[in-house]
Amino acid sequence: MRSTDPLRRTDAPVAIDDHARENLRFIRETMERAGSFTAVPGWGGVALGITALGASVVALRQTSPEAWLTVWLIEAAIAIAIAGWSTLSKARRAHDSLLTGPGRKFALSFVPPIFVGAILTYVLYHSGFVAAIPATWLLLYGTGVVTGGAFSIRVVPFMGLCFMVLGTVAFFCPAGWSDALLAIGFGGFHIVFGTVIARSYGG
Repeated sequence: MRSTDPLRRTDAPVAIDDHARENLRFIRETMERAGSFTAVPGWGGVALGITALGASVVALRQTSPEAWLTVWLIEAAIAIAIAGWSTLSKARRAHDSLLTGPGRKFALSFVPPIFVGAILTYVLYHSGFVAAIPATWLLLYGTGVVTGGAFSIRVVPFMGLCFMVLGTVAFFCPAGWSDALLAIGFGGFHIVFGTVIARSYGG
């Protein structure tokens, strides 16, 4: 005869721990994606790398500091145009805003180190320390990518860390290695990480 005692349960207990953990994991990942700036361009980064490789070849052939710096400043202008266009295009496709939320945090974290790099470029050039400029560029660009990457996908801050390491090494390398180091950083790193971003996170 079946017991009707309400205090006695014959059913197996419901295992809610696994279900709850799955729900929490889903919520956490959703919040991370919502709080991240995902419009970092992949193929745009590859394009940046290709133009940087070209600039390094041209810069290597220059015979004066002025001409060398001019080549890299032109490359910087081209890079800004490519990065701006590709980032805006990807943000529109992903319905991300560049003026609010993670996009704004990314920009506010990325821009200050780049601004400092521009100021130091002027100071170092007019002080006669042109050889220190490439290392300064790599180090501060990497710093900007790391700080901005805190609000973006995980691969971005790692790319910035690679730039910072290369920039630190560049300070202790002969001046003749400058263009090769810039080619590795702004060329090679952008191509490698840009490809990873494009394939894993779209465009």
